[in-house]
Amino acid sequence: MKKPTSARPPSSPESTKPADSGFAYTRAFFETRVDAALAHAKKLGASDAGAEVSEGCGLSVSVRNGELENVERNRDKSLGVTVYIGNRRGNASTSDFSDAAIEQTVRAAYDIARFTAEDPFASLPDADDIVPVDERERNLDLFFPWAVTSEEAAVLALECEAAALGVSKRITNSEGAAVSAQQSHFFSAHTRGFRGGYASSRHSFSVSPIAGKGRDMQRDAWYSSMRSADELASPQAVGRYAAERALSRLKARKIATVECPVLFESPLAAGLLGAFVQAVSGGALYRKSTFLLDSLGKQVLPKHIDIQEDPFVLRGKGSSPFDDEGVRVRSRKVVDAGRVQGYFLSSYSARKLGMRTTGNSGGSHNLTFTSRLTKAGDNLDAMLQKLGTGLFVTELMGQGVNYVTGDYSRGASGFWVENGRIAYPVHEITIAGNMKDMLKGIEAVGADTYNYGAKTVGSILINRMKVAGS
Repeated sequence: MKKPTSARPPSSPESTKPADSGFAYTRAFFETRVDAALAHAKKLGASDAGAEVSEGCGLSVSVRNGELENVERNRDKSLGVTVYIGNRRGNASTSDFSDAAIEQTVRAAYDIARFTAEDPFASLPDADDIVPVDERERNLDLFFPWAVTSEEAAVLALECEAAALGVSKRITNSEGAAVSAQQSHFFSAHTRGFRGGYASSRHSFSVSPIAGKGRDMQRDAWYSSMRSADELASPQAVGRYAAERALSRLKARKIATVECPVLFESPLAAGLLGAFVQAVSGGALYRKSTFLLDSLGKQVLPKHIDIQEDPFVLRGKGSSPFDDEGVRVRSRKVVDAGRVQGYFLSSYSARKLGMRTTGNSGGSHNLTFTSRLTKAGDNLDAMLQKLGTGLFVTELMGQGVNYVTGDYSRGASGFWVENGRIAYPVHEITIAGNMKDMLKGIEAVGADTYNYGAKTVGSILINRMKVAGS
């Protein structure tokens, strides 16, 4: 892979961060827009107000079967305003940064607040929860602009697809390969004393090859996504691995309905962690629409399981010096020895629950799911040995999770494993269980860790699930 180079665009009166950032607006300009919005809100008589202005830009290029398919450039900008009149709240937004448009947007938010019912829990974060000034500019290494041209991106995408097609003659087709380079920055402030913002980036390669012909065709995909293009896997490596995955699925069989242990491949295991997060998040808790209601301090996972949250991982995809409300974020253990130590709460949901915000307005920050039983050598082969005879799942389809009851049912495909070795691929099956039982039934977590967004987890072995086949 050619090392990314930085192009230096022409300067303009409002351009940019460093000259290679690709942004059209400076942080200083953003501050003037936010201050104008807050000043007008106060002028109208708002008791409190907050505003955020942001800009995003990027390039996406896709190819298919050796030919350029699509080139898309995006540039988005937005200013959002929240106005409070006591405990009445109104929101409005605009993509026009002129003084007149900002005043009109603030007036719209103010008018919405005037005619909205009072909500005793609606207000900006408490002053004690706001991130201190000296922590707002913490450098977490989140911004790596990639000045790749559309021609260069197309070459990388073609290399990725060609690598997949070149693995075997049994790779017969392709759903395409893509390269994406995205970056954004924002600035926000509110009348409780918060001011802050930062820039971030996310770049990726992806490819989706097809193996086989006729009824035995199988598709799989792989990708690499990082803050810095320098850290992406090579397009050739991504293409080869995607092809190997597709080839491994050829001659898939149906199996009879059975109850057995199930091993979730690490990218899918991140979905189980995501389901847990949703179940212990503020909105689900105060609406009483979760199977983990009132779980704080209770054992919901085996004693060997821990979940750590760390907002301060350098280059982390879930890293941030503060949450979406300007609230302080902290490293913490969400689960300790299987027992829930904390929820995921914004200021609003915390007040609804009679609790204090956890700094999770906008979501979780870099979660790591680990087992105290995991050893350094517990790679995928070792996890298959722990599975013994059962199902190794590599793809899930559909949503299939009822967060009120915990009932879980998803279409799946993967491999049947006998005596710790893959016997043959399987497809057209459904796996089912209840999330409460599934979480408590986690027997092992692999050392084959995979980072999926803001979640890092190895493969997860669950002691028993129902597998519905033919």
